[in-house]
Amino acid sequence: MKSPIPDYLHEVVEACSGDNPGSTADYIPELAQADPDRVAVCLSTVDGVVYSAGDADAEFSIQSISKPFVYALALAEHGLDHVLARVGVEPSGEAFNELSLDSDSGRPLNPMINAGALTAHALVGPESATTDERVERVLRGLSAFAGRDLDVDESVFESELGTAYRNSAIANMLRSYSVIDGDPAETVRGYTRQCAITVTVRDLAVMAATLANGGVQPLTGQRVVPRPVVRQVLSVMMTCGMYDAAGDWMSTVGIPAKSGVSGGVLGALPGQVGIGAFSPRLDPHGSSVRGVRMCTRLSDDMGLHIMDGPEPARSAIRRDRTLRGPQGHTVRVCSLQGTLQFSGAEHVLRALSDEDAADRLDLVVLDLRRVHSVNDVADRMLREAVRRLRLDGLRVTVVDPERVLYTHPARGDESADEVVPTLGPFLGYERVGGGGQAAGV
Repeated sequence: MKSPIPDYLHEVVEACSGDNPGSTADYIPELAQADPDRVAVCLSTVDGVVYSAGDADAEFSIQSISKPFVYALALAEHGLDHVLARVGVEPSGEAFNELSLDSDSGRPLNPMINAGALTAHALVGPESATTDERVERVLRGLSAFAGRDLDVDESVFESELGTAYRNSAIANMLRSYSVIDGDPAETVRGYTRQCAITVTVRDLAVMAATLANGGVQPLTGQRVVPRPVVRQVLSVMMTCGMYDAAGDWMSTVGIPAKSGVSGGVLGALPGQVGIGAFSPRLDPHGSSVRGVRMCTRLSDDMGLHIMDGPEPARSAIRRDRTLRGPQGHTVRVCSLQGTLQFSGAEHVLRALSDEDAADRLDLVVLDLRRVHSVNDVADRMLREAVRRLRLDGLRVTVVDPERVLYTHPARGDESADEVVPTLGPFLGYERVGGGGQAAGV
């Protein structure tokens, strides 16, 4: 069967390209000359399957879409406290190139506006790093997110640097407040080269999927940044990534996102998908008109709004049944499924807290064969359930062939009596009660 997803994306491109208002970024001569009719969209799953439509191979400079990734590099290198001392996380409600700092701390309000992005760039690498060394670290970092070697478009760099009056003013202001160290002109030069890194819409989707995948690049399998860094970056993208249109974007599209003045838009939905869109003409906020349209269409059609989350608590237990063996032993088999977080684990604990049923049991089996992953909170909750069941005098067997639960051997608290790969030992038991489906073991 041919997947319908590419056909759907072609339909999205056609439906969102009927008219083409807005204008290219005419304050940067090289961007002003961009072909305004180009349009593309791309999706990347968190396991590395990529779908695209339109001008997916067209190259363009990454511009402000580099901001969350360089922020991630600074966080990974220096830690959150160090970076927060220089760059805040509050939405500015202002245009991306506004000359504004927090009135109390003197810091840029967030790393998604130019003042914060210049600061984040200056934080990459050691203090002694030269401009070229810092740019090389940024280039390697963004290449790791993309899963391929990226390059700088020298013509875009020269064009943008020649008109970087606003950023020069911001950098001098940052230096006057001791937010950045060193020569402000060199900071602007390095940041401008960062913005001139060339990508395709496919690169954007894969880079977004790396964030959606908790920092692991889906094509190479490389962990680019730690998971806590991803959480911080996505949080700031969600509240600040679309500048003074962030509130409208989050209420309508609902995906942590970042746009750039070359016409790119990137969206990362945790655990699900990375999105890249591209079309050069911009709206008054500096975001691609057709790129925003396409992202809105994808969110509406595919239910991607982050507030339309699943209901894991209702689906964590696949089956829950009581079986009697040939020697009269009574076993409760609780089969779990999906991705377990707090709410799903709470539902399991609630089901296992049946004290009347416990009096009639000899053994409890937790079947995790259909569980994809268990986060740290759910892991601790299920371990505690096993411990308490044992304190109640019950034997506990965990069926966990992929070791999704007992993944932290350093804790030394494998409290189950057995951790086994299959339910084979229980195939001779007869069903005598319990909820869930009535199918056999």
